[in-house]
Amino acid sequence: MEAKQETKLNLDGIGMTSRRTRERLIAGLERKGIRNSAVLDVMRATPRHIFIEEAFSHLAYEDRPVNIGYKQTISQPYVVARMTEAVLRDGPLDKVLEIGAGCGYQTAVIAPLAGMVYSIERIKPLHDKAVANLRLLGIDNVELMHGDGSRGHPEQSPFDAIIVAAAPLGVPRELLAQLADGGRLVIPVGGPAGQELRLITRRGEQFHSQMLDHVRFVPLLQGQLRF
Repeated sequence: MEAKQETKLNLDGIGMTSRRTRERLIAGLERKGIRNSAVLDVMRATPRHIFIEEAFSHLAYEDRPVNIGYKQTISQPYVVARMTEAVLRDGPLDKVLEIGAGCGYQTAVIAPLAGMVYSIERIKPLHDKAVANLRLLGIDNVELMHGDGSRGHPEQSPFDAIIVAAAPLGVPRELLAQLADGGRLVIPVGGPAGQELRLITRRGEQFHSQMLDHVRFVPLLQGQLRF
């Protein structure tokens, strides 16, 4: 019983990680234009503080990226919401691919809104953190993989949506080929001088691109790291 109460307290948060601070974050996302109520509800329910080291927990519900080690960050909540809302715009998602799971926050947001999520992280310690975080939340419709996500996951394609949390210089053709007809790819594109967040929708053999926002992500790299 004590263990269950401690887990609930950890998920609910206290002080700067409490539900009140989550509500302030959600209100801020609405002011910035996030309209999808399902996305807002999931982000309200997701305890972002468990994905962040305790030393940075006071930043958990600020609308900003936070360092998670290994020269990586947990994405700004607005960007997570924008990407999730974008891939949901044309209807429900049966199968989703996420490239760059990090510590699992974006994964935890998209998982309740999809049938099945396949998520790839190239850095083994972050992959392990993501596994532990999703297990704590009881999320069981995600297959987390440690590996090179730069070429997608052709074995499970096609996907209704692909979410990429790292920026290539151009849109990889391999990812476009793994979209289902009507599928959506949301991806940051560009280098250190500036990146665009793009939504690309497949219609048969045509791909329609829309610029959503200006963003800053780490570069999309090949290979995998174990440290």
